Amino acid sequence: MASKKRDGKTVIENEDQDNFLQRLGPGLITGASDDDPSGIGTYSQAGAQLGFGIGWTMLVTYPLMAAIQEISGRIGRVTGHGVAGNVCRNYPAPVIWSLILLLFVANTINIAADLGAMGDALKLLIGGPGPLYVAAFGIVSVIAQIFFKYERYVAILKWLTLVLFAYVIALFVANVPWREALVGLLIPKVQWNAAFLTTLVAILGTTISPYLFIWQSSQEAEEQRTDPEKKPLKHEPEKAEQETKRIRIDTLVGMAVSNVIAIAIIMTTAATLHSAGKTDIESSSQAAEALKPVAGAFAELIFALGIVGTGLLAIPVLAGSTAYAIGEGRKWPVGLSRKPKEAIAFYGVLALSVGLGIAINLTGIDPIKALYWSAVINGVLAAPVMIIMMLLVRRKSVMGDLIVRGPVYWLGWLATTAMGFCIVGMGASLVLG
Repeated sequence: MASKKRDGKTVIENEDQDNFLQRLGPGLITGASDDDPSGIGTYSQAGAQLGFGIGWTMLVTYPLMAAIQEISGRIGRVTGHGVAGNVCRNYPAPVIWSLILLLFVANTINIAADLGAMGDALKLLIGGPGPLYVAAFGIVSVIAQIFFKYERYVAILKWLTLVLFAYVIALFVANVPWREALVGLLIPKVQWNAAFLTTLVAILGTTISPYLFIWQSSQEAEEQRTDPEKKPLKHEPEKAEQETKRIRIDTLVGMAVSNVIAIAIIMTTAATLHSAGKTDIESSSQAAEALKPVAGAFAELIFALGIVGTGLLAIPVLAGSTAYAIGEGRKWPVGLSRKPKEAIAFYGVLALSVGLGIAINLTGIDPIKALYWSAVINGVLAAPVMIIMMLLVRRKSVMGDLIVRGPVYWLGWLATTAMGFCIVGMGASLVLG
């Protein structure tokens, strides 16, 4: 009898593990894509430029980014439409199209920066023409999104993103002054100058990005649309508690993975580059130096695999969020689960965004600088999108009886306020010099 009980317990534990893994979906993918080449470039630049003193931002941003991403996920699951779909149903056309235009520009620049970094990383390994690699990565990404099943595509790329954990290993192999590192992580230190505030906006912009809101809300809506057993939660509120818990767990895990890697990148570059006086990263080879304590001669290979893997995962999220936003704004059929002939305009926008990203790279932009400044642009755009989201989740006409209340709601406003203050501070410091 005891043996049966133990066997029964094992079965229950396995079922619990399966249930936990099944809960991880849009939030985990969002978290993984958050550490895209733009994120790697921004965190590397922050660690090299400001050292351990910027580490505290990752602990502060965790509850803020988790709250705002949970809110975006709940918008999609409750209403059956993404953020853009709800904005176009509740605000005048100028509001939705001004936001979509800004999102299109920001995402296209981000795609260009990511593709440029991917091409630069591959050139670092094997030499050859960087622009050709940029075009190849962009074309492969578009073809994969249009003709491959997205879930299978992501499952493969998730394994490549595991390379980023090399930064976590490097953190414990490098000669890190742990007391200084922990002080930088646990005690906020603010500098009132343009360099610090711009880097702060870049960090917030790469951790709390508009394309991530659009993506998670649209993916929740799409998963509901493609499952015949699911309806928008406002039409079946009895499932709200269970689904809200799933979204919360999914988001908390995804954002935790994102921030652990971000902390490791900042600390590793602070210990290896900043301490050596290299405070301005100008190339992929310089960024790869942070991995030499653990990877040695393979540092450039691991760095390149991380950049390429996260880039191929992030580009569909960036281009997809643009296509979702425009498609929902125009009320087109949208979704990566649709066949190309069912959503021609949706996939057309997706391909256009990537195509423009490829074209921007022909201007000879600096990939590392572009990564950093794309994060700054995302930070500036995030504030108005967050304000609109926070207003939407309190409208009963949008959310029914499932309007967002409590700590998550106030954390969402805190994230919005923090982003706004940083943008104003950066602008004032740049104007005043």
